[in-house]
Amino acid sequence: MQTVRLGQSDLHVTPICLGTMTFGEQVTETDAHAILDRAVERGINFIDTAEMYAVPARAETYGATESIIGRWFAQRPGMRQRVVLASKVAGPSRGMPWIRVGSGMTGADIIASCEASLRRLQTDVIDLYQIHWPERHVPAFGILAYDPSKEKSVTPIREQLEALATLVRAGKVRAVGLSNETPYGVHEFVRLAEEHGLPRVVSVQNPYCLINRSYENGLDETCHRLEVSLLAYSPLGFGLLTGKYDDRGIDTDASVGRMAKFDSMKKQRWGRPEALEAARRYNALARAHGLTPTQLALAFCYDNWRVASTIIGVTSLAQLDEDLDAWGTQLSPELRAEIDRIRWALRDPAQ
Repeated sequence: MQTVRLGQSDLHVTPICLGTMTFGEQVTETDAHAILDRAVERGINFIDTAEMYAVPARAETYGATESIIGRWFAQRPGMRQRVVLASKVAGPSRGMPWIRVGSGMTGADIIASCEASLRRLQTDVIDLYQIHWPERHVPAFGILAYDPSKEKSVTPIREQLEALATLVRAGKVRAVGLSNETPYGVHEFVRLAEEHGLPRVVSVQNPYCLINRSYENGLDETCHRLEVSLLAYSPLGFGLLTGKYDDRGIDTDASVGRMAKFDSMKKQRWGRPEALEAARRYNALARAHGLTPTQLALAFCYDNWRVASTIIGVTSLAQLDEDLDAWGTQLSPELRAEIDRIRWALRDPAQ
């Protein structure tokens, strides 16, 4: 597959990215290394991780995913130069005091987190360093509307950019990006970067899938006009869009997947009854057109002008191969129209 350029940077990545948040919780280190090996063998050059991983986040597994990737690099000389490595600095605590306390995310926090990630990853540079979620209050992670009364921001965006600039000048970061952002946030990061000669964000990593197309509510135009690339996460809706929960729902055998295994995830946006109802509609549509639910859901992202790279998360080699084999699946105009009709009726239940 051809590589794509991220924003205005010199980073060229495959349109499929391997997400790693399951490494260190659902996936052992041995299995994680096998998945990483297979992904590279099959042509993937883009790996995404974060300081807060593994997921669900726990103090005991904080940084575990980066450490697993770091040992993979150490055991395979030359591998680091073959991949584009992305990681993230966590935003304000969100109930995770083992990352940082308080409500803010200072410039010093950003620099300290990056240096710790570099040590765990056993590398001198992170190719794409992203702010995992905004320092300010935003409607994200299932919050549907902005509420100014909840604003507690203490670190201006310019200060965040200046910290990132320090890392870029030191050669510790090549490019910077955002995650779980809004149109305002993307535009303000770009405006301030251009006004003050600071690093211009090249990407935004946001949810985008059949049951959450909220990216299309203005952020797609913002990113298109500002040349900021979308890295689409959760293209399979935390497994709902694979069809494995269609029959028994998420209250089933924990071995089925993360939605069944972790009660904390059942309480999130992906665990809403409306999200499963919509997923079942899309999954039935896929089967009616001779596709698997996974093929339909991934093709929706893979063949979409809005998406630069789709982040896939897997727990086995079989899942990895299935996701990669879906590349090249074409959706007819008629099928796309049917997808849009379901969306019009059910909207974005996992927003």
